[in-house]
Amino acid sequence: MHSYQVTEFGAPLSPADGGVPEPQGAQAVVKVDACGVCHSDIHLWEGHFDLGNGRQLPFGSGPDMLPITPGHEIVGEVVAVGPDAAGVSVGDRRVVFPWIGCNACAICAAGNEHLCNKPQAPGITIDGGYSDHVLVPDAKYLLDYEGLPAELACTYACSGLTAFSALKKVGALGPRDPLVIVGAGGVGLAGVRFAEAVTGQKPIVVDIDDSKLEAAREAGAADVLNSSEDDAGKRLFKMTGGAAASIDFVGAESSFKFADRALRKGGKVVVVGLFGGSVTLPLPLIPMRSVSVQGSYVGTLDEMKELLTLVRSGVVAPMPIETRPLEQATQTLEDLRAGRIVGRVVLRP
Repeated sequence: MHSYQVTEFGAPLSPADGGVPEPQGAQAVVKVDACGVCHSDIHLWEGHFDLGNGRQLPFGSGPDMLPITPGHEIVGEVVAVGPDAAGVSVGDRRVVFPWIGCNACAICAAGNEHLCNKPQAPGITIDGGYSDHVLVPDAKYLLDYEGLPAELACTYACSGLTAFSALKKVGALGPRDPLVIVGAGGVGLAGVRFAEAVTGQKPIVVDIDDSKLEAAREAGAADVLNSSEDDAGKRLFKMTGGAAASIDFVGAESSFKFADRALRKGGKVVVVGLFGGSVTLPLPLIPMRSVSVQGSYVGTLDEMKELLTLVRSGVVAPMPIETRPLEQATQTLEDLRAGRIVGRVVLRP
């Protein structure tokens, strides 16, 4: 098995060779066809989240978790299964739902194992898909993606699922309920594509990069706005009269403030991005404006199944994908961190 691992936070990934795992119990081994590169991979690579004001939250258990193979958007062929595995056979091609919990706590019992405090998530807490093989803790997390290209299907395991779950938290919107999406990176562009099917509204998309705004327009945005321009906030409010909902796919101080100020009274902002930082909110204005702030972190297994059904129906236009060889994993992380990638990049062993 050939992999690329984080052996030192912030350093180039290291190639590693070892034996292909032997599945036990309900486990399965997947020969990787493709693995998406996601912003969460950057946080793992850097080893922390930025909490603002010079504070950092270590990723996972910090240096104790190293070495680890990143990559949680995984698709491939089942090549081995444990004696208790059910629902799949050797030779099946499947996309991996990676947000796997302990399956023993109250959070998992409620169907929210993506929020489990003791996760066993490939590419996050256990070895993932920057490899030619990956061990999946239970075959029940292998989902059929028949009818979809492999390099597209893998992106639905995180960026697609994250956008879909955030939009479901917004819910159905009426014709006089504008939706604003802040951030047109890979997850934001997935949100643009799913928005009308999930909420009934095409979004107005905000970003600081004109090339990403053009990609958002091509993806079906109702309109676009560069937030770095003078009076962008006032112009947006004039366009919408105040948004019924906004989704911050960046998660920076500036993006959250823009998403919050875009709301009308009674509106909702959903925070998705993990770029980092902190904000201070005047408490009296929260009840006076009757706004709500909700976090959204990836999505559930049931939402992943629902999403795959939706995209197979042909209602959602596919995301443009650039493929690169696995050997370019470090360069791809650098390009993503620097904002040089529009859309999604998928690595292929």
